[in-house]
Amino acid sequence: MHSSESRNRRWGRAASSALGCSAGCGRRRGAAALLVPEEMPKGSFVGDVAKDLGCSYLSSAARRHVFDTGRRRYFFLDLGNGHLSMMEQADREEICAAASKCVLNFEILVKRPMNIYKGEVEILDINDNSPSFPERSSVLEISESTAPGTRFPLQKAHDPDIGLNSLQNYECSESNYFTLDVKNGDDGVKYPELILVKSLDREQQTAHNLILTATDSGSPVKSGSTMIQIIVLDGNDNAPEFTQSVYKVTVREDVAVGSRVLQVTAIDRDEGPNAEVKYSFFKIPETFEKTFKLNPESGEIEVTENLNFEEREFYELVVQARDAGGLSSHSKVLIKVVDVNNYIPEIVIMSVFSPVPEDTPQGTVIAIFSVQDRDSGANGEVQCSISESHPFRLEKSFDNYYSVVTTELLDREQVSEYNVTVRAADGGSPPLQSSAVLALRVLDVNDNAPVFAQERYSARLAENNAAGALVLTVRASDADWGQNARVRYRLSEGRVRGAPLSSYVSVQAETGALYALRSFDYEQVRELELWVRAEDGGAPALSSNVSVRLLIVDENDNAPQVLYPPAAPAASLSSGAGWSGVELAPRSSEPGALVAKVVAVDADAGQNAWLSYELAKATEPGLFRVGLHSGEVRTARFPLARDAARHSLVVLVKDHGRPALSATATLSVVLAESVAELLAELGSAADAAAPGEPAGSLTRWLVLAVAAVSCLFLAFLLLLLALRLRRWRREQLLAASSGALRGVPVSHFVGIDGVRAFLAADAAAPGEPAGSLTRWLVLAVAAVSCLFLAFLLLLLALRLRRWRREQLLAASSGALRGVPVSHFVGIDGVRAFLQSYSHEVSLTADSRKSQLRFSGASCCDTLPARPLPDEPAPLLGDENPAVAPPADSATAPVRNGLNNWPFDAKLVSSYEG
Repeated sequence: MHSSESRNRRWGRAASSALGCSAGCGRRRGAAALLVPEEMPKGSFVGDVAKDLGCSYLSSAARRHVFDTGRRRYFFLDLGNGHLSMMEQADREEICAAASKCVLNFEILVKRPMNIYKGEVEILDINDNSPSFPERSSVLEISESTAPGTRFPLQKAHDPDIGLNSLQNYECSESNYFTLDVKNGDDGVKYPELILVKSLDREQQTAHNLILTATDSGSPVKSGSTMIQIIVLDGNDNAPEFTQSVYKVTVREDVAVGSRVLQVTAIDRDEGPNAEVKYSFFKIPETFEKTFKLNPESGEIEVTENLNFEEREFYELVVQARDAGGLSSHSKVLIKVVDVNNYIPEIVIMSVFSPVPEDTPQGTVIAIFSVQDRDSGANGEVQCSISESHPFRLEKSFDNYYSVVTTELLDREQVSEYNVTVRAADGGSPPLQSSAVLALRVLDVNDNAPVFAQERYSARLAENNAAGALVLTVRASDADWGQNARVRYRLSEGRVRGAPLSSYVSVQAETGALYALRSFDYEQVRELELWVRAEDGGAPALSSNVSVRLLIVDENDNAPQVLYPPAAPAASLSSGAGWSGVELAPRSSEPGALVAKVVAVDADAGQNAWLSYELAKATEPGLFRVGLHSGEVRTARFPLARDAARHSLVVLVKDHGRPALSATATLSVVLAESVAELLAELGSAADAAAPGEPAGSLTRWLVLAVAAVSCLFLAFLLLLLALRLRRWRREQLLAASSGALRGVPVSHFVGIDGVRAFLAADAAAPGEPAGSLTRWLVLAVAAVSCLFLAFLLLLLALRLRRWRREQLLAASSGALRGVPVSHFVGIDGVRAFLQSYSHEVSLTADSRKSQLRFSGASCCDTLPARPLPDEPAPLLGDENPAVAPPADSATAPVRNGLNNWPFDAKLVSSYEG
């Protein structure tokens, strides 16, 4: 045991020295060579792999693994110290048979970082086998007539060892008739032959015994021997002779069982039975007898089982030809097996790195595999390849080891899984191929921001919507996977009309649905510009924004608003001075003459703000007409003498919404040819508010007052009648009961029918009509008389006011005589459009932005600032012409004529320009 341990340490040091000289860890993948003698006991130390390779990370037990490339594991790696030891006793003769060099390969796979190292252990031969002969004794029959010099092959010894430990020499015991000759064959094997040096004489000696000894050169030297008994035969002088001393043939390893390999032929010059030759194998291994069969009659050699070049590529057979007399001869048959490409390359996947993050750097090792082909030569040369369409390439490590590495960055969004097919093809003809599939799954990395389905969104929302109404839904998708693809939505900060944007709209975080939080009014907010952000759930999160434009759609919720004529104030209506909106037109107007224009706007937009005008009501229906879209009031025909001077027109302004909304404007038009006629009509108009008022409103009030007085007087009469009837009934009751009560003292008269009466009360009843009732009647009559007197005084005051106005107008009528009515504007609060007044109205989508444009020629018929020399003095005679500022004849009338224009100064400036 001590000797075995010292030998183990000696071989371990030798192995470590060899490993240190042949391997290095500085390279990407190293190769280690170890030496170990055969038949080392289990657990024997082979070598310190980690120390001798100089790789510190091999000492990590979690990062290495040993692969034996053979079919049987002979080694194991101590995970604690990195020592390689024997797992099983190795017999070199069993593993490698007669091979000159016996090598066992192993691989060490290192993970994190992934790498592989190749190692090999050479099994050294020891002289543990003695040469041995197939039989301990054999018999050789030789005819006495055999000529000297004849050679007789002897069975060879077998020594499984190699080199000096194998068979080296043969020795034979001394004999006067025979000598031993040792030949070296083509295969390097020594073959013993016995040579007859002296003719035999059966009569002198019938048998000879020799001892053949085979020795090796090992330490110590071992040997083996066999007994050869030579029997001398009598007779047959000629032995069969083969046509060839050595037969050679080449056979493919895929030759069919039963096929003929070759035919040996021997000729015997004897005659008769001595010339009949029988063939047989002469002392060949038992395994050869199972592989080949020799026909004893014909000498044909056939294959009896499948050949395998990888197991044995050369066969040496000895064929014996023997005649009936016992004479024989021998010949060699050398059969060489030719390799046929009959093994498919085997792909062994050793490690696969999956799943692979998509941001894995270029050049990262993804998988390691090896390829083996049991054929030899070109048939065993294997070429590996993978599809070029994948972002991977093959790198050969050493021998038949390959690595799969990335050639570019992976993108899971384009390809989430790769099935990489590795193909291996040998160099045979035809080549054999095999393949293996590496399933590589790409691990997602958050490298894609959400992408909206549209570059920008827009939606239309009708105004007056319900709060919480769905506006639209934005959609964003993320090409990533899992949590990295989960998209959430939110609004970007902003303000609308000073209020936060979040008070107007909100977005649902999960679905992207956009809701209106309040009811919108088109007239306040016409559109909203906002941004919606989509953010994924990765770390760090990625986001993108999209613009959303929300257009508020107008609804017809605003009726047209009449700007001209303005509505008359309630106070003026009650006072009777309702001159607002009175227009003047000469009786000589031709059909189509402009009388007035109704101006209206609509706060809505589009079709809802398109206005149309129509004449709803007129004093004389056929005299005036209204422009459908312009609102201009023009004469439809010539005014007739029978037409009333004063006309009331009701114009209906209607928009085009659904349903349509409308408003009305009331115009008063006065027909007059001269100022006198105009003033007379104005006087009559004043009568509508003063002298004519008693016949109208004042008379109506007077009638109402008389009716009220009459009703009050009737009420008092009815009350007086009721009191009289009540008194009469009481007198009847008292008269009926006077007989029963006569003689009863007054002091005893109590409690009858609940009435407490005094006889003195009877004296008050007859005087009551002349007392309280008469007094109430007098008061009523007095009140009615006072009320009637007040109305008479009011009527007298109105008449007096009318008479005074007539006197004033009569005094100034001389100054206005001859002035055309068409020049008469702005007197006594009358707001009148001139006949020659020209204007245009441009209706846009929003009528509130309409502009009024006036032509400069419209000033030609206006009242000039100063009268001509032959014309009367101005209407307002108190103005001093000497101090009046100079004015252009075109602009001064405008300022005088539009003094009471209902619009603002901006409109007047536009008119002056």
